[in-house]
Amino acid sequence: MKSKDGRGACLMSERVAIEMREVTKRYPRVLANDRVDLSVREGEIHAIVGENGAGKSTLMKVLYGLVSPDSGSMLVGGEPFSPAGPRDAIRAGIGMVHQHFMLVDTLSIAENVVLGDEPRARGVFVDSRAASERVERLSREYGFELDPREKVEGLSVGLEQRVEIVKVLYRGASILILDEPTGVLTPNEVRELFSILRSLRESGRTIVFITHKLDEVLELADRITVMRDGRVTGVVEAGLTTREELAHMMVGREVLLRVSKSPGAPGETILSVRGLAVEGRKGTEAVRNVDLDVRSGEILGIAGVQGNGQTELIEAITGLRTAGAGSVALRGVDLTGRSPRNVRDSGVAHIPEDRQERGLVLSFTVAENLVFGRHHRAPYSGRGLLDLGAIGERAERLIDENDLRPRDPGSLAGSLSGGNQQKLIVARELDGRPVLVVACQPTRGVDVGAIEFVHRSLLDLRDEGAAVLLVSAELSEIMALSDTIAVMYRGEMVASFGAGEVTEDELGLLMTGGGDAREGRARDHAGGAGTKEPGADRRGGAA
Repeated sequence: MKSKDGRGACLMSERVAIEMREVTKRYPRVLANDRVDLSVREGEIHAIVGENGAGKSTLMKVLYGLVSPDSGSMLVGGEPFSPAGPRDAIRAGIGMVHQHFMLVDTLSIAENVVLGDEPRARGVFVDSRAASERVERLSREYGFELDPREKVEGLSVGLEQRVEIVKVLYRGASILILDEPTGVLTPNEVRELFSILRSLRESGRTIVFITHKLDEVLELADRITVMRDGRVTGVVEAGLTTREELAHMMVGREVLLRVSKSPGAPGETILSVRGLAVEGRKGTEAVRNVDLDVRSGEILGIAGVQGNGQTELIEAITGLRTAGAGSVALRGVDLTGRSPRNVRDSGVAHIPEDRQERGLVLSFTVAENLVFGRHHRAPYSGRGLLDLGAIGERAERLIDENDLRPRDPGSLAGSLSGGNQQKLIVARELDGRPVLVVACQPTRGVDVGAIEFVHRSLLDLRDEGAAVLLVSAELSEIMALSDTIAVMYRGEMVASFGAGEVTEDELGLLMTGGGDAREGRARDHAGGAGTKEPGADRRGGAA
């Protein structure tokens, strides 16, 4: 037994659970894994960190049987391992919790957990009672607090993630791979997840943890493997390194890990939203009577657990969804009900929360995706024809300025890593000096170097007089960038604060409907978002 910095007992042994030797995987124009060695001990939490395109997700897909390596070998539990697919990985005791959950909303928790591996009565009929009992037993054993009979569609993101973990435990996994597991969790949900992962480690399970959040790596992991450009640059004990050292190993240079910004200098109101109501799924009211103002030279950050109306609010502002009531105005011009193209042509840039669904056409090239939204205007088109030369020149410039990888305008957007897909969208949207930037999860799934770049870009636009409406599940991002912070809960703006007036824990409570913070510091700010001038009532409407 091994103790680590007072963080509890760690049952990590010297026995190796996973051994990957000189694993190589090539794609057209990309060497994703270049003779990678990875050794993970039994009973440890092992983090893999690296820039976008560093090869960490590809390496885990090789281990899980989703990708076949070009060369190299693997051992699991000391036995040779060469999976033909995920079924072989599951049989070997490996389970993977993907970044995007794979749940059926209309089914219960128990039905989701056993789907594809249902217990049978008399060898024929699905034994629903046995399924619920097994799921309840697993939930109780690890403190998941899940009701097997509850429908998934009513769960918070944190509880959905617990269901995904129970799914792999139900199938007998002794090795768990988690890909960016904290991306959309509140601080309290992150703490609860870490408690669960430590409990799993103490039960003897081995956990591989892929993330870009260095603070979390240092808090949770026993050991850390760092990758860059498809190779391993180092393996370190978590208790013997720092964020700065890890960032340097990841990027190959010094990285500014803390946002440095000057106080905002808000000017005229750019975006004005009044009494906005938006319909959500199944006729429900996803947004209720929302007022907010965003001024030039200001970043207004909206904090909230995913699914509390942020998506519908942003889609109504950007023309992607029709509002049921209320108005949206840009510099006094009514945009309510306008088309997305009309909204964009008015000077609004939009970084959508779902890059693949809303931000990209995956079967189109990088160059084509970089010109979307401007492709109908000169110099990129004329007389009904696209100017491929101008489109190519723009792509080369943006690829160079934003360090997109691979550096090939002809690559398909779908072939890029998730982080480089995000960088492509940010590069396209922030180019051209927009009047208003609507940024939703702008750094989701990107590495420390890209986060530094995106944050700096948003702050530079603010300082040049643009208005920025920021929606993020990362409270540290909201607090670091925002001049004003609003909290959205169940479709309403329940509070707003000036920068420095609220803590992460207080925001976390408000985001989940907690009463203590609502009755305390937030009390005088509740009811709207945005500010008119220093000292004014922080409500969307007139003071």
